[in-house]
Order: sequence, then C-alpha cells, then structure tokens
Amino acid sequence: MLKASGICKSYGKLNVLSNVNLSIDNGEIVSIVGPSGAGKTTLLQILGTLEKPDSGNILYYDTDVSLLKDKNLSKFRNKTIGFVFQNHQLLPEFTLLENVMMPALIGGETIKSSKNKAIKLLEEVGLPNRINHKPSQLSGGESQRGAVARALINNPSIILADEPTGSLDTSNRDDLQELFLKLRNSHGCTIVMVTHDILLAKKSDRIIHLVDGKINHEETPE
Repeated sequence: MLKASGICKSYGKLNVLSNVNLSIDNGEIVSIVGPSGAGKTTLLQILGTLEKPDSGNILYYDTDVSLLKDKNLSKFRNKTIGFVFQNHQLLPEFTLLENVMMPALIGGETIKSSKNKAIKLLEEVGLPNRINHKPSQLSGGESQRGAVARALINNPSIILADEPTGSLDTSNRDDLQELFLKLRNSHGCTIVMVTHDILLAKKSDRIIHLVDGKINHEETPE
C-alpha cells in the first residue's frame, strides 16, 4: 500500500536520509528503530507528507503524492493518514470530544456525524467518561488514547506514530501496545511506528533498523 523509493533529505550540509527504499503492506505493523539522530522522525514525516524529500518519491497505492498540489495533498493526508505523536498534541482549549472530531470537520463532515463517530471511537479506546474533559484534566495515558481516537476518525488507510509510548509509564505503555494490536484487527489499519520501545517493536510484524540515514537491516520478530 505504501512504497518509498530513493528518499534523500538534507538540511543544509547535514545529510539526514540517504537513498531510503521501503515498502509497507496493507494491514502490516512496522516499527522503525535506531539511535537518536538516525533520521527516523524525518522519514516518518516524509512518509506522512508533512515534509518533502529532496529526491525520491512516495506512492500510496497508485497515488504519487509528489504530484499533488498543496490543497489536494492536504485533502489526501486528511483522508488517508492518521497521526499519533509522542506528546499527543491535543489542542488545550478544546474538549477531548472536540479534539477527536476536528479532522472529520476539516474533512467536510457534519457536526452530528463527526460527533457520533468521535463518541464511538472514544468508547472503543476506553474513554467514554472523559469526552467533555480538556487535555489538562486527562492523564498522559488518557491523552494518548484520545490521540489514537483522533487518528482514526477519518478511517485512514494508515496510522503513523512517532514514539507513541515515549512519554508514558509502564502500565500506560502496555495498554497502548495492546490497543495498537487491537486496532489492526478491528479497523484493518496499517501502522508504522518510530519507537525506542523495544517491547513495542517486538510486537510488530517487521522491524526496520535505520542507522545514519540509511536502512541498515530488517528483521521479523519471533
């Protein structure tokens, strides 16, 4: 479903990614691991169309995203890709329900439809009693589960997660690990994660090791 070919990216004289090639199959869970500074987050941002590579291309099914103009690219991103960040990035002035509804509203859905979808997703991630709370009233684990619900609101083909368990304690980390595995079954999601969490990575279908901006090797966890 996703194919990246010849991805290169530099910032000034700093070479971050060098000729990265990878393919992600539909329904696959893939973890990208490696030392700090290896280019993991930059690669994830390029896969998510938040950054443009200096060279190379990204295909989602038959769509070459480099050919999309800004407006069409934003629409494509909104409908196709869900994002989960390390620090959840929920908007503090809105309730959890409003935060989860936001991508659907941006995508043109009605308030009623967006609200119904958001409530259902918040029930699915175990937060039915927190929908009217603002992010400051939520625990770290609750905020991150809310971010997962937000990522799912437009029924994306793929979820890209950047260190999703990085700010969580052991209990919440374990809960989020199980939630990701469940989502693959319940929503048919393809999931690509950047993580330092080895236990989480080992629950993936495949682990890609990135070193100095290049894919060093891949492995299939036992």
